[in-house]
Amino acid sequence: MLGRNSSHFWGVVLETPDPRALAEFYADLMDWKIVKDEPDFVAVAPLGDHVEYLAFQRSPDYEQPTWPNKSHKQQMQMHLDIEVPDLETAVQAATKAGATQAEIQPQDTVRVMLDPAGHPFCLYVDTKP
Repeated sequence: MLGRNSSHFWGVVLETPDPRALAEFYADLMDWKIVKDEPDFVAVAPLGDHVEYLAFQRSPDYEQPTWPNKSHKQQMQMHLDIEVPDLETAVQAATKAGATQAEIQPQDTVRVMLDPAGHPFCLYVDTKP
């Protein structure tokens, strides 16, 4: 046990050649705000008082992952899942913000998107009744 409590921060950090640009993309996409802005590290978080964040760290040797995975190519290490109320509206908004839709779509209720640095993320609708 880490001894954490609900006021301790936690987050996910993605590697990128341009942390500020990727932070601006996700801030726009998620309607979040930039909460930390340093040359090599930029973080975004939901509006209001929250402990979760999504951060972007400069990595000059960053290699864009492939989707789907390909032998002898940079593999996807992780991806973000984002639940949305309407899939097609969300795809349009993500595209307008700078994402691209991946060529291969494995499920009808999910759209695999690529952020401007090439990280895959999934937009999905909850299909539970």
